[in-house]
Amino acid sequence: MMVDYRVRARIFAGVIVLLLGLLLLRLAQMQLWQAELYAGESRNNAVREQRVMPARGAIYDRNGVLLVDNAPAYSLLITPRYFDPRNIPLLARLLEVPDSVVARRLAQARAWSAYRPSRVFTDLSFETFSRVVENLYRLPGVQYEIDQRRRYHTPARAAHALGYVREITRTELEQLRSEGYVMGDRIGKAGLEKFYEKALRGVPGRAFKLVNIHGQEIKPYREGAEDVPPISGYDLYLGLDYRVQALAETLFVGKRGAAVALDPNSGEIIALVSMPDFDPALLSGPIDPETWRYLTMSPEKPLFNRATMSGVPPGSTWKPFMALVGLQEGVITARSTIYCPGGYRLGRRFFRCHGGAHGSLSVREAIEKSCNTFFFTVMMRLDVNTLRRWANRFGFGVPIPMDIAEQNPGLIPDSAYYNRRYPNGWTAGYTINLGIGQGDMTVTPMQLARYVAAIANGGTLYPPHLVRELVHPETGEVLKPQLPPPEPIPIKPEHFQVVREGMRRVMEKGTARWVQIPGIPSGGKTGTAQAPGGRKDHSLFIMFAPYDDPQIAIAVLVENAGFGATVAAPIASLMAELYLTGKVAATPQRRYMLEHVLRQRSQPLDAPALTQAASQ
Repeated sequence: MMVDYRVRARIFAGVIVLLLGLLLLRLAQMQLWQAELYAGESRNNAVREQRVMPARGAIYDRNGVLLVDNAPAYSLLITPRYFDPRNIPLLARLLEVPDSVVARRLAQARAWSAYRPSRVFTDLSFETFSRVVENLYRLPGVQYEIDQRRRYHTPARAAHALGYVREITRTELEQLRSEGYVMGDRIGKAGLEKFYEKALRGVPGRAFKLVNIHGQEIKPYREGAEDVPPISGYDLYLGLDYRVQALAETLFVGKRGAAVALDPNSGEIIALVSMPDFDPALLSGPIDPETWRYLTMSPEKPLFNRATMSGVPPGSTWKPFMALVGLQEGVITARSTIYCPGGYRLGRRFFRCHGGAHGSLSVREAIEKSCNTFFFTVMMRLDVNTLRRWANRFGFGVPIPMDIAEQNPGLIPDSAYYNRRYPNGWTAGYTINLGIGQGDMTVTPMQLARYVAAIANGGTLYPPHLVRELVHPETGEVLKPQLPPPEPIPIKPEHFQVVREGMRRVMEKGTARWVQIPGIPSGGKTGTAQAPGGRKDHSLFIMFAPYDDPQIAIAVLVENAGFGATVAAPIASLMAELYLTGKVAATPQRRYMLEHVLRQRSQPLDAPALTQAASQ
């Protein structure tokens, strides 16, 4: 028995020694040969990775004036795994919100990820933020982040050009999760902020923090040796002139419509106005439900970009186009005349010419006097398919390549359109009004501006664009926007010169003579377009200046404001003068024009009419 006991004791002791030896060997393996592996696992349990957001790119105007940059924005993040729901009342009290709000945000964060921090409260005031930070020791699982929000520096809102930045929606998050977006991130929603989102946003960095068992940060991990700094977004330098933009916005107070000014030698957008507009700063932070309903659901549609989306008939601003097509197609010449007896008879109908009988007119005189009869005749000598083909060459009825995504291609009819619209048959009576920019057709102010710029430069159609270049603030790298090449319009240069001369006569002794810029010859054309529902006509005007060396081309639409010469023309003239001279002359005539424009108001529209205008 004694022998058996000793044998068993030795076996037991041997087993213990063997196990201890194995444990020691495993410990040595972990500490010496696999130290990096297990240090990483340990770090995953004790180190929190935190995103560091880059500075969103700033935006400058054509003269280097800062338009938009960033201001600090304070946010709270919750990691649901470490947050005790019993602290909901405490956090709600510190934030001065109902408990239910905190509970709802916590549930949303948990649905996103229980183990990763989610931004649950953004744009906190500094006072609220400070109050919460002082109590973080009582709130395991809660951390903060100092982010940024957009800040605007000039009187020019340029809301529809710049766009705005808001918190990412759940739908957007599902689409962009693979690109590194997380709940609570801000993203460009419209205009340049949306179009250049990737360039403006930059690349987030990473910071590693040691945390305790309650999820509270203790200090930087390894003194920040493994942190990855963020990469700032590109700054945008625009062709926009904030002074011209601000003046145009002031002149549009109380009106609905749009104005677009282009550099006819490059396509750079000098000004882009759509009214009513909105303050983009309102949308960079929390917004009350009433204001949001007004912006998105009111009949005035402030978020609707009328400059690129509002389709209206061009009225008499279309007549220079008709002259160019007629000259190129050979149905008229620079010397031929057409007799105006006060209108055009087609069958039993008599299409009247405003201003009475003009007698025999050349094409230059027809543009100057805006003779309907002349352009009715040109239309009758053409066909709708030829008209459509040339309109497309000028950028009408087709999408425009530009860095504004929101746009309406408009409507230019052809025979197929009329066959669909009028299946029982149609005649020239349906199409004759196309010659004077009326009937079944719509164009946008942007399209009109691009067209008059092509007339100004002698036949080159440039892609309109807001951004001149993108510059990285840290590296100095310069990128040019990806633009298609300019398109030459296949119309003879001498025909463009004839039309330009007619538009100069409009400014010197025609319907726009009262808005001629002092000392600066220019070319222009007024337009008055019929509005739906028997409402007051739309006021339109196109112009370029100076005449011999055009530097600016403008199109203005003022809805339900009457004749083109009354409201739209003086707005364009004042914009051009400020751009070319740096000021508006303090002459009695210019002061009267300025006061006259400011007094004008658009005729009120009801919701159905606005809906119809928006859908054209």
